[in-house]
Amino acid sequence: MYMASSPSLEDAVSELMDSPGGELLKSVRAYLRKRATAFFGLFLFGLIVGFPIAKRIVTWLIEEQRLPDDVKVIVTSPVEFLMLQIQLSASFGLFLALLLLITETTLRGIRHPLVLERFRELKIRAPKPGFSFVLSMTSSLVLAACGILYAWELLTPMLFEYLSNDAQEAGLATQWKLGAYVGFILNLCIASAIGFQAPVVTLLALRVGMVEPRTLTAYRKHIWFSAFVMGAIFSPPDPLSLFLVSIPVILLFEGALILHRLMPRKSALVKH
Repeated sequence: MYMASSPSLEDAVSELMDSPGGELLKSVRAYLRKRATAFFGLFLFGLIVGFPIAKRIVTWLIEEQRLPDDVKVIVTSPVEFLMLQIQLSASFGLFLALLLLITETTLRGIRHPLVLERFRELKIRAPKPGFSFVLSMTSSLVLAACGILYAWELLTPMLFEYLSNDAQEAGLATQWKLGAYVGFILNLCIASAIGFQAPVVTLLALRVGMVEPRTLTAYRKHIWFSAFVMGAIFSPPDPLSLFLVSIPVILLFEGALILHRLMPRKSALVKH
């Protein structure tokens, strides 16, 4: 039985690799092998450069004037501060490597013959670096900055006050471990920066014809639920945090749907 099934499995794998999708996988594998050194070098660069920056950021976050009232930040190990710096700088290096990977993959992908063929089958025109591309990137950066500002100016103070008051009502002193304190703030900032991309992602998907407005409308409840799931992952386990993280994402998504209806049809990227 095993001997009989082996050739069929090998034939299936061989057929898959000879298909357009398999050829694309081979191209991706060759590209990753060729650029592995560059990715590792950029990661190492980010690790080295990010280490002193991480120290300054952590020191800035735990300055007394930025701590909520009656909140203390403690370390439970002599190496906790050092390990936190390494973790943050490694994350920065990984971010740079992923940014290079995404950028090069996008630029190469929109010119790859197999990808272009797939776009033609779906009647989608590959986006080209032009005014729309620059506008999308600029909007993405602005929205990310707005998300970070929202998390820092509104979410963080409000949640710290809420959690501190909750603990004090129970007669408990509020103490944060250094890693938990910094991670709490960074998680909120990252979640808000990602969540605020909802309008860009929604409009791009609609304008290039990847999805129809009626489809998004039909799955509105699922999208809302996904926003609450994201809020539950990145925020503390209480209803206030969940809503403060999720509601802006939902409002931005709904705003993108309204904006799409107001935009002229002639600017759509779909070929009719």
